Amino acid sequence: MNRRQFLGTSALAVVAGASSTAVTSAASASTSTAQISTGQPRDATSPPPRPFRTRSFSLEEATLTQLQQGLAAGAHSSLSLTRAYLRRIEELDRQGPTLRSVIELNPDAEAIARQLDSERKAGRVRGPLHGIPVLVKDNLDTHDRMVTSAGSLALEQSHPARDSFVVARLREAGAVLLGKTNLSEWANFRGSNSISGWSGRGGLTRNPYVLDRNPSGSSSGTGAAVSANLCAVGIGTETDGSITSPSNVNGLVGIKPTVGLVSRAGIVPISSSQDTAGPMCRSVRDAAIVLGVIAGRDPRDPATSAIPSDLSLDFTAGLDSQSLRGARLGVVREYFSFHPAVERLMNGVLDHLKELGAELIDPVELPEAGARDRAEFEVLLYEFKAGLNAYLGGLPESGPVRTLADVIAFNEAHRDRELAWFGQETMIKAEARGPLTEAAYRDAVATCRRVSRVEGIDAVMAKHRLDALIAPTGGPAWMTDTLTGDSGVGGSTTPAAVAGYPSVTVPATLWRGLPLGLSFFGTAWSEARLLRLAHAFELAVGARRAPLFYPTLPVGG
Repeated sequence: MNRRQFLGTSALAVVAGASSTAVTSAASASTSTAQISTGQPRDATSPPPRPFRTRSFSLEEATLTQLQQGLAAGAHSSLSLTRAYLRRIEELDRQGPTLRSVIELNPDAEAIARQLDSERKAGRVRGPLHGIPVLVKDNLDTHDRMVTSAGSLALEQSHPARDSFVVARLREAGAVLLGKTNLSEWANFRGSNSISGWSGRGGLTRNPYVLDRNPSGSSSGTGAAVSANLCAVGIGTETDGSITSPSNVNGLVGIKPTVGLVSRAGIVPISSSQDTAGPMCRSVRDAAIVLGVIAGRDPRDPATSAIPSDLSLDFTAGLDSQSLRGARLGVVREYFSFHPAVERLMNGVLDHLKELGAELIDPVELPEAGARDRAEFEVLLYEFKAGLNAYLGGLPESGPVRTLADVIAFNEAHRDRELAWFGQETMIKAEARGPLTEAAYRDAVATCRRVSRVEGIDAVMAKHRLDALIAPTGGPAWMTDTLTGDSGVGGSTTPAAVAGYPSVTVPATLWRGLPLGLSFFGTAWSEARLLRLAHAFELAVGARRAPLFYPTLPVGG
């Protein structure tokens, strides 16, 4: 069970949200026409759907290494890269397939690129992200001319007083902040029967593989944008599944780091126990590079003080093709049986792992999930209220909301724009919770840590002397349905999320043209080992395929 299931979500999905010509306009979001998928199979006698024909894009699937080589050789500049990605966004995000993955463009992106080109010309190259266009999720504070809204109309004029830690690290590394991505509003912690990828401010993001299917969430825009090659790399955030699930259905590598490896300062919160930012990229090496840039201690986030003093933040070290040889991998079978076709495909993936020299311990069992899942939701309710009140209270005093109660009242007052598709039951439940000193909260936290860590991942890893646990990240992208909400099946995100431990998902196979990922997860601070395993798997399997923007899934796949 993952957080979307906690909220009572269940459905198939895809609507249109805001006007394709005004992604950043709240007014467009409120007046646009919704194109609702009925969820009915296409008549087999009708013409088969055709992929959207895009212009030739020389940067398609380009890696950070390739982009840096081109910059060093003078084949392109940071400015030319920035303009190329901006044209790509115009072609695919605002026109054409109309992905709606980018909620706002940075009006200063070209000026930043020019400055970085000047630095390179003067002999200063800050590192592997110097001059590279990056998109970040719209719940990370940026102190610039963009807003930070978490997708909500309540924050459509919010200009934080300083950058989030992650954004500051990206800027210091020389990244070009191209813009911000759409998301499931309030990171999908608002109401039951929610629609992943929808926000009041940004409308609904589409899955670039099949447009009437869902990009998952809550880092929906980052997943769709990176997959569609609208940027070089992207940043998402996760509480439970919000990086790994959209990475799964958008054919990406996603890293959900150990809580505390990446500072949460300046990120619109849900849970101090589980929140983290992380990379969403088209390759493991790129994700490892980005993680090394954004990781590190920060006085604004006490959780980062737990980073081991001897932990190397060079996550590219040791990436090779042989890391699976002799690796002991625990197969968490409970996450394989949600769909027979997916199970068959994933059993084939396991066979491939054995051919690559991995030793599979199959099955391994984690503790029964019921108590953990109930406790997790209780923890999230308490921590969301406390964390959001603190975040909103720290904003410049110019907006209409200063507390969770204010947000609930704002949504009710603007229900035609905010509550048209689903409600805010989860927010109301959170508002009813008391302070973090209450016994109910402390007991729930203790249950989460005991079941997920002591009796869970830590115990299983030690018992079987494992290098990692593995499971399908989730099922294929589901159809978007605005009447009943999300209907995704499967998902192995919760054990690592509740424990606050790392998880890496990597494209593993395709089912009827839709991506499916494999997750490697393990104990705290084991990112480097997980990335080595994922990288070797990626090199051997090569399952990543660029999306073709089909309007609907062809009959027979």
